[in-house]
Amino acid sequence: MLRKALLTFALALLALGLGSWLGGARGAWPMVLWGALLTAAVLFERWRYSGASATSKDAWQPTSERFVDPESGQPMQVWYNPSTGQRRYQALPQEDRPAA
Repeated sequence: MLRKALLTFALALLALGLGSWLGGARGAWPMVLWGALLTAAVLFERWRYSGASATSKDAWQPTSERFVDPESGQPMQVWYNPSTGQRRYQALPQEDRPAA
């Protein structure tokens, strides 16, 4: 959500800057520059981290950490990927859940 808001702001800044600059305003180049840099940064960040989630399923290892999700009330287990350092939370299968 924040990424979309930032991208919308950056594109609006870029469009306003380009429109002003093409309309003859000499002082509009900082808006063009910042709009372009911010747009490129948001898009690059999205591209950069999209490859990290495409790792093989074999790299994920279950940990002994378990907790109850406060929103759903479901028991969850923590999984860890040692090659990237990422952590993932998955609902426990029905057969692994403790008896209530």
